[in-house]
Amino acid sequence: MPGYELFGAQERKEVNDVLETGILMRYGFDGPRKGIWKAKELEQEICNTFGSGYAQLVSSGTAALTTAMAALGIGAGDEIIMPTFTFVASFEAVLSVGAIPVPVDIDETLTLDPEAVERAITPKTKAIMPVHMCGSMAQMDELKAICEKYKLFLLEDACQAIGATYKGKRLGTIGDAGTFSLDFVKIITCAEGGAVLTNNKEIFEKCDQYSDHGHDHMGKDRGADLHPYLGYNYRISELHAAVGLAQVRRLGEFLAIQRRNHDIVYNTLKNVEGLTFRVIPDPAGNTGSFLSFFLPTEEMAREAVAEMGATGIGGNFYWYDNNWHYIRKWQHLQSGSWMNKFYEEQKKQVLHYANQAFPASDAIISRCISSLTSLLWTEEQAQERADRMAAILTRVIAKAATTA
Repeated sequence: MPGYELFGAQERKEVNDVLETGILMRYGFDGPRKGIWKAKELEQEICNTFGSGYAQLVSSGTAALTTAMAALGIGAGDEIIMPTFTFVASFEAVLSVGAIPVPVDIDETLTLDPEAVERAITPKTKAIMPVHMCGSMAQMDELKAICEKYKLFLLEDACQAIGATYKGKRLGTIGDAGTFSLDFVKIITCAEGGAVLTNNKEIFEKCDQYSDHGHDHMGKDRGADLHPYLGYNYRISELHAAVGLAQVRRLGEFLAIQRRNHDIVYNTLKNVEGLTFRVIPDPAGNTGSFLSFFLPTEEMAREAVAEMGATGIGGNFYWYDNNWHYIRKWQHLQSGSWMNKFYEEQKKQVLHYANQAFPASDAIISRCISSLTSLLWTEEQAQERADRMAAILTRVIAKAATTA
């Protein structure tokens, strides 16, 4: 992880196709573009690769979430249940449509705890949004059953898990809609971009319209398009789509390398006494982009990640202190530091939910380290990294045992 590590001739070829026409916008200019439609081609490639009925490209993963919510009819006053461990874009998108993010505890999958989800449902709940963090999956059977029981939408944020599967189905295609981020540090990249996946034609058509100022895209003359709905500008460019087209065709290559290197590290660290690992509901579907593990205590986790950093072993994330990914550090959300004015009830509810205590999540994340997997490592380099990590982790755990 991520796809930018293996940017090469395939990506340059697709980008050059666009540059040679000079048509950088995904819509219109039919003649000068000479049959080059990279965004359309990428959308079809996404459908073919992931088994989705429809795909709508947009400018980012955040735009994908916002567009999907709008297409699902989620808006003012609706509540969306989401995990305490996610990227800030998840709650930003909820707020952008006027809805209320309702964070709930995670479990050792590092995703939504289904029991916590069910406890959080109120008459205002409109959707459950599992976030498939760090390349692995939520407990989708349980979450889907809850959605069916309470007649809620299931919206998958699969931005960090492109290519992962759950019981044979690609993440992002299991719910009513799913979203990908295709930014620079995702498993595959457009440099900047995102996508909404769905098997529902009506949802797709609404996404198509919402992401381009409400254009219905029904005619050949863009200027004469009708506007069935209000929309916004979340378009992707042909240049970005061209990069993604090459990358999605290389997804199998990326996943194979990633899983190989992940397994080398895992097979070494699993022998470290006292270390436990993230629960993966379907291990065969894991992307291998991160290896997430737990030390016995917060103090041990802090010491281990500090020592790995000091000795040059990079790419180890201690989420408990990370202000992008864990609710403990979302002080801008908790304090109401937003530029645009919220309506009073939304502001009240956002502050209420964001300032709750989450001891169950704290107990998990404070002991967790997620170690990224590089596509650039040789097998020998992956093994060397694993051995160095194992030595540090063994020493930290043993030291704590002798001083207890």
